[in-house]
Amino acid sequence: MDDDNRPRPAGQPGELAAQLASESLDPLSQDELKMRIHLLELEIQRTRTHMEKAASHRLAAEALFGSGPGPGGTGSPPA
Repeated sequence: MDDDNRPRPAGQPGELAAQLASESLDPLSQDELKMRIHLLELEIQRTRTHMEKAASHRLAAEALFGSGPGPGGTGSPPA
């Protein structure tokens, strides 16, 4: 489920989530609400999977190159 080639919506990150949260659920049937929940759960899982991959990639980079600059640090390894 790797959809990185999808067009990205214009605007700020999280804008679509805010739009979803502001939508009225009143006109939706029980089946439509169940489908909405299912789709949102799929998106949550996709987001968690991406976050885990990003964290793993960051840890691998830190292991290879060091952890980068700390407070007041230069990012260079100690001599």
